Amino acid sequence: MATKQEGAGSVREGMTVVLEGAACRITSVQTSRPGKHGHAKVRMEGVGLIDGKKRVVVMPGSENVEVPIIEKKTAQVLSVTGTMANIMDTESFEMFDLPIPEELQGQVKENVQVLYWIILNDKVMKQVKSG
Repeated sequence: MATKQEGAGSVREGMTVVLEGAACRITSVQTSRPGKHGHAKVRMEGVGLIDGKKRVVVMPGSENVEVPIIEKKTAQVLSVTGTMANIMDTESFEMFDLPIPEELQGQVKENVQVLYWIILNDKVMKQVKSG
């Protein structure tokens, strides 16, 4: 689980942060002004990169949030069974199964190179590199 710390007050739309234990792309950030005895609050809305769920978090602007470090790797498809693909990493030669996303269903075939991401110990297929 590779992450780094970032101040909640410096989070912007489009960034990827960990909300409620899941990596999310931030869709909206609103910052309130500090009160007489309080701190500025930050309201963040994000959509999960893996599950697609919407999450909303409110926290003080002085707190830190975790920013996941996303590893982008290449792999070769060894076999396809239904909606699962058995792939092999081109650098480490590690073999594992990944679900094929709906938008890539017809494109993933044997001996095709694919790009996959490792986000918080989860692996997600993102695109087909070559045919």
